[in-house]
Amino acid sequence: MSQENTSIVVGKLGAPYGIKGWLKVHSFTDDPVGIFDFSPWLIGQQGKWQSLAVVDWRRHSKGFIAKFANIDDRDQAVAYTNAEIAVVEAQLPELPQGEFYWRDLIGMSVVTDKGYSLGTVDDLMETGSNDVLVVKANSNDGFGQSERLIPYLTDSVIKNVDADAREITVDWDPSF
Repeated sequence: MSQENTSIVVGKLGAPYGIKGWLKVHSFTDDPVGIFDFSPWLIGQQGKWQSLAVVDWRRHSKGFIAKFANIDDRDQAVAYTNAEIAVVEAQLPELPQGEFYWRDLIGMSVVTDKGYSLGTVDDLMETGSNDVLVVKANSNDGFGQSERLIPYLTDSVIKNVDADAREITVDWDPSF
């Protein structure tokens, strides 16, 4: 896929359900039902992707099941068990000013409001109360830290996110 058609994994297919080609769906979206806002889905197995249209879906137990075009029996559905569900990046909604997808923050440099470079965002974690930036320190970090966990709190810790400069300014003590 070209850069403008980058795919984003939003879920995974589970086991077949019933005999008419339905499959269980595991959603990775913030609002689990939101996965059905995207169409078509890209279904990936062993690095190969194909486009599939969801023709029907419903809640089932604590999850969802879905029916796809041209998958009409259990034998056909078995072939898609455990396949990843992705969408093309262009299908994602535009976020309001000041909001970012996690993938947009990864790789940004992190500096303190005093100008000290803490490193780059390597990952993010969801803790329940707030998201946390996992910042890999620069190799010449004078504080001997290889990694910092910085809470993504926009009112107190995160002072500015400059998407163009790929830099996040934080109010954070480098010794933490």
